[in-house]
Amino acid sequence: MELSSLHSLSPLPLCYPKPSSSSTLSFLPFSDRTRAYFGSSVRKRATLRNSCNSAQKNFLHISRAHDHEPRCYFSPNEGLNRYCISKLYNLNKLSRYVVAKSELAGAGTPDASYSLSGFHEVKLSSKVRGVCFYAVTAIAAISLIGFMIVAHPFVLLFDRYRRKAQHFVAKLWAAATVAPFFKIEYEGLENLPSHDAPAVYVSNHQSFLDIYTLLTLGRSFKFISKTAIFLFPIIGWAMSMMGTIPLKRMDSRSQLECLKRCMDLIGNGASVFFFPEGTRSKDGKLGDFKKGAFSVAAKTRVPVVPITLIGTGGIMPAGMEGVVNSGSVKVIIHKPIKETDPEILRQIARNTILDTLKLRG
Repeated sequence: MELSSLHSLSPLPLCYPKPSSSSTLSFLPFSDRTRAYFGSSVRKRATLRNSCNSAQKNFLHISRAHDHEPRCYFSPNEGLNRYCISKLYNLNKLSRYVVAKSELAGAGTPDASYSLSGFHEVKLSSKVRGVCFYAVTAIAAISLIGFMIVAHPFVLLFDRYRRKAQHFVAKLWAAATVAPFFKIEYEGLENLPSHDAPAVYVSNHQSFLDIYTLLTLGRSFKFISKTAIFLFPIIGWAMSMMGTIPLKRMDSRSQLECLKRCMDLIGNGASVFFFPEGTRSKDGKLGDFKKGAFSVAAKTRVPVVPITLIGTGGIMPAGMEGVVNSGSVKVIIHKPIKETDPEILRQIARNTILDTLKLRG
């Protein structure tokens, strides 16, 4: 195998075997017979010769014109292939590091760098807080589920759609869970519709903690959740008793049934809650809003209530549900929006939340 030049692999040093005698390798620019040199210049022209009889006969020839280049030593007994693979691996690691740094430089914000480093370097205290968080939420759920079970037959008889009693228990559960870990500040509570007035609530979605935070508002709106969550003991039972709407993602029939059920609930005086982005934001940026929530509001002629959540993504980032960082959360309730065009509703709601995140997020 002949290589006339190695410009494409210029960072990889050229390797030489230990010379067997001064006569056979007299072209090498040194006299030490127990070691061999290698250089790293991009100007070197080398020839790689491969012998089928012995792997140790592999060597690279380098011209004498570059004797001044930096040199290191390498013994062929250690294996040329193993050495080269090691160097390539290190170069690959370096290239990934450079790409990551260049992406952060392109982002141009200190937050981008912090979020990446924070993702890989989680403090031990945050992990411990995460364990404690789930321990507290489990204890609270086990303690309160009995009240929901006892009350459920009466709820179905007298308050089948709103289910205020079940939502009150859920509020206690959420408040008891988050109280030891972070503080919630509310702004614009006067903008909330009355308990008996149906509405479509929408919010940005940054974290698993968004559900806990919104439940502390004490409004009996119905969330939409993946069907798999209903299979979890206690939590799934509580969601069913609260009237949470199941949804199978990527299933158009399930999506249609979900929207129909939302309109049915609103028609019977209940409220529904949507995360119009469809999923949690992994970088904190507000995603595009889907039209489903706003179509429901336009068809049922109920107001849309935008809510901005600030801080939940920093405490429990998306994809890091086992971590609870220190911090605080702010909930900002905006004035209800009344329009008959779902596209106008979508634009106004998104711009309202986006402007708030830019100004105060």
